[in-house]
Amino acid sequence: MKYTIQKSKLKGSLEIPPSKSHTHRALLFSLLASGVTKIHNYLDSSDSAAMLNAIEQFGAKVQKSADMLTIEGVGSFFRPAKNFIHAQNSGIVLRFIGALAALSSEETVITGDLSICTRRPIKPLLDALKQLGVSAESIRGNDYAPIMIKGPLSSGTCTLDGKDSQPVSALLIATSFAKGASEIYVTDPGEKPWIDLTLSWLDFHKLPYENHDYTYYKIPGGASISGFEYTVPGDFSSLAFPVAAALITQSEITLENVDRNDIQGDKKFLDFVQEMGAELEFSGKTLYVKKSGPLQGKTFDINGAIDTITILAVLASFAEGETVLTNAAIARKKECDRIHAITTELKKMGADIEEKEDGLVIRRSPLKGAILKTYHDHRMVMSLSVAAMGAEGTSIIEGVSSARKTYPHFKDHMAALGANIR
Repeated sequence: MKYTIQKSKLKGSLEIPPSKSHTHRALLFSLLASGVTKIHNYLDSSDSAAMLNAIEQFGAKVQKSADMLTIEGVGSFFRPAKNFIHAQNSGIVLRFIGALAALSSEETVITGDLSICTRRPIKPLLDALKQLGVSAESIRGNDYAPIMIKGPLSSGTCTLDGKDSQPVSALLIATSFAKGASEIYVTDPGEKPWIDLTLSWLDFHKLPYENHDYTYYKIPGGASISGFEYTVPGDFSSLAFPVAAALITQSEITLENVDRNDIQGDKKFLDFVQEMGAELEFSGKTLYVKKSGPLQGKTFDINGAIDTITILAVLASFAEGETVLTNAAIARKKECDRIHAITTELKKMGADIEEKEDGLVIRRSPLKGAILKTYHDHRMVMSLSVAAMGAEGTSIIEGVSSARKTYPHFKDHMAALGANIR
């Protein structure tokens, strides 16, 4: 599949898709709950399908309707997975289910697609689980999936590297439901807003924990929760793409389902673009993107909003002066090496962009249409599509199917706003 995109002008309104991160956590906690959970406005995407399959493997009973999931959890009757679990392209499924599998005394095998099995590190989680008495192995011995986990996880102390937040979040959830107390020491903690998001779910279920500056956690364990009802808020990571598209095309659009009080880390993107000069207006859960003057380049530490690196690089190409994105080394360990990938593809369009070990330097430069690769990365698909909407000439974006991972209706939404995309 590919998109053909030409310079565009946007107008109108749309509702941003539900949060992927909240959907995943809602599904995970619904498995661990006793009784029935109802999840409204969930993200119906390929990543969500992978997590749904995983919790069903562990015994959850799922009923799906157009805008709601009804899930009967297993509670304390946590049992072995029926079969091996396929994470598809989801790092969250790999790490979160990997930790959760440690609650079982039977073997669980988890694999994934090529990216999961070659690019998404699992060693920090495996090492931490071993310290907690769990058998946790990379089956091929290369510190990537497929992995084999065999518990049970009961109690203990572990230390792990925290540059990637997902293994830490995974342990916080799993140890909460272990039989004994656990202590987690974290070196080099990063992506802290995503740890806060996980802790907000422990708060939601009134599960106790101690957090000492993200470097030490004490988890009493023994948690039990009941079925719950939850409405998934809009996804700030997905919100970034229509916002950026409006800004670079000098357009005005309206976005619905924008809860500024939600804890998602990528809402920092809105602060970034306002610092660059974007005019945004808020009314309740409605965001109005106004026609702004020229954006101004700035320097941003984006570790807390790491998924915005590719779209910020696009915006920076249209901003006056120089933009510097720092503290982003973990972006090299996502679905692709996003620092290298966005540098390579924007250079094809004529961008003045420089790759650094932990970030990017971008200077204003007129972009032109080009044939572009997406590296099987959903954020590359959407970022390059936005770049093409502001570029002169025609761009062809190859390999766009991965957008289903977080924004299944991206093309249709952008076309509805007037984007010249087909």
